Amino acid sequence: MVKRKIRGAPKLPSKQLAILAVCRFAEPVALTSVFPYLPEMIESFGVEKKDVAKWAGITSAVFSLSQCMTAIVWGRASDRFGRKPSILVALTCTMICGIAWGMSTSLPMAITVRALSGGCNGNVGIIRTMVAEMVPEKELQPRAFSIMPLVWSLGSIFGPSFGGFFAKPAENLPGLFGNNKFLIKFPFALPNIVASVFFLTGITTGFLFLKETLETRKHKTDYGLEMGKKLLVAIKFFRPGSKPQPFRRFSSSHDPSASLLRPTSAGSDTSRTQEETFTQKHQKPALPRPALSEVFTRQSVINLMAYTFLALHSVAYDQLLPIFMHHPRQVPDETNTHLPFKFSGGFGIKSSRIGTMFTVYGVIGCFIQFLVFPPTARKFGVLNCFKCCAVAFPIICFATPYTALIQRPLVQQAAMFGIMIIKCFAVIFAFPCSIILLTNSAVSLRILGTLNGVAVSISAIGRAIGPAMGGAAFTWGLEKGYVITPWWLLGTISIIGAIPIWHLVEMEGFNKSSDVSDDEEESLLDPIDEDRDGEILEGDEVLAFDDDEEALDVVNGDGLRKVHRGKHEEDEQTQGIHYRRLSHETARRMTSPIGLREPVGPGGGRRLSNGLAASNMGRGTGGTSFS
Repeated sequence: MVKRKIRGAPKLPSKQLAILAVCRFAEPVALTSVFPYLPEMIESFGVEKKDVAKWAGITSAVFSLSQCMTAIVWGRASDRFGRKPSILVALTCTMICGIAWGMSTSLPMAITVRALSGGCNGNVGIIRTMVAEMVPEKELQPRAFSIMPLVWSLGSIFGPSFGGFFAKPAENLPGLFGNNKFLIKFPFALPNIVASVFFLTGITTGFLFLKETLETRKHKTDYGLEMGKKLLVAIKFFRPGSKPQPFRRFSSSHDPSASLLRPTSAGSDTSRTQEETFTQKHQKPALPRPALSEVFTRQSVINLMAYTFLALHSVAYDQLLPIFMHHPRQVPDETNTHLPFKFSGGFGIKSSRIGTMFTVYGVIGCFIQFLVFPPTARKFGVLNCFKCCAVAFPIICFATPYTALIQRPLVQQAAMFGIMIIKCFAVIFAFPCSIILLTNSAVSLRILGTLNGVAVSISAIGRAIGPAMGGAAFTWGLEKGYVITPWWLLGTISIIGAIPIWHLVEMEGFNKSSDVSDDEEESLLDPIDEDRDGEILEGDEVLAFDDDEEALDVVNGDGLRKVHRGKHEEDEQTQGIHYRRLSHETARRMTSPIGLREPVGPGGGRRLSNGLAASNMGRGTGGTSFS
């Protein structure tokens, strides 16, 4: 019998994950670029300093509330229309709203635009779903699910840095933008215009190269991918030093279930009939919408509760921290300070300094995300890491306000930065762990889009309540002289949010191999080795092999007749040439139709072509000839 090739260990779909990361990169850049200049932007609308935290919290709250109202809609849309179109539409809408946010001239306008931006931002759940569909293997999930948080960390480097750098450019960079009337009128537009460049890059890359992962849509024609393939061919053709390869064509699909035989003639009725039959056979029927009972299992509900509390106190902390550092300093004395609870004040630093601190914070976060988290999660387990983070969050929140008591600015900022690094560890571990546990709690890949949409929607409630509650508590605390109020409130919430984590169970998840039946695997003859470099090819080609490697698989058996070698062929073999040529002067060789049980070929064995699916420009049923 024909020997079957054993597939190697599963590997990450690196190219598609990289393309998805490019699409994702623009959103954290745009969102985090707001942090350094948000207090100054709120002040520019005529808001008093003591009320800045309250209105900044409300601005973030309306964003999250709008996201909550539309997240399930985005998830349902991705389950129906596909992941790719949903992502591209959301990116386009978010880019437009970002530019409008930078051009806001009043507080009502800013809040309205922020609400629209939240409603358009539905990519979080969809991208998580695509990662889960690309990488269902549990052993690969820690690394796969750390990629998108890594992208967030990278975006958090660029976002705050150029957000603080390009805010008020006419004032901070008068040599370049001092006479620009547009930037004088809209001092916070430039950071969002720069962010739109990243959005355009993500939209273009996704349209041309991102593959659909929804099972009922992945087999449909994608005109964006077709354009991307033509663009790559054109680039290779015009690239200096490139050599044309006339016999080499990219396959239209890498699907291992593709038919081994092609129609005998491209223009014949038989060809069209067979192609239509093949398409209909492999077209997946549309699946019914997942029921709520499938989405809300016991473990998924507990995961959603834990994730909501995590989003609540984590986002609220990130929202309050720049406001706390921008607030003026206060010298402690007997009238305004009674330790350990009554004291007030901030750091009194500007947006550029805050942006620098967040930039270094993001750089360190990248190393933690990609180099520390995956091996740690594999060694100790995702759930154990999540529990450790749950213990760390209350300590971080309770310790933060006491940095205001440090009077030396450099020591004060260094202490605050140390707390930020500890929080960086906790956040970078907690969110991927929560996402992995939530994904593995799903009963089927079919419901992942809806489940992640529900997760984004429910957690958006936490992200809305957190900043609004934190901002109001910060304002009240400043009025009463208790700056610890918002931080201790978040610490208490983080303790409550840690309770569901101790009721979680680390589920097994699901693998691609479990979705493929044994009968389907047996129906594949000599599957292509996925570890082999190169592409799947159509058409006749020149295949190069190592000296010690056989080009063809051999099945032992007696030959029907003897084929005499020509002298010219023997000379070429002695010279070590790998391409075997047929001598027209010798007897004609026979090919063996598929299904013929009698051995055919010279030398006592029937040799099967490795390229049975290949033919002369896609026509015919033969591949390379038997030797």
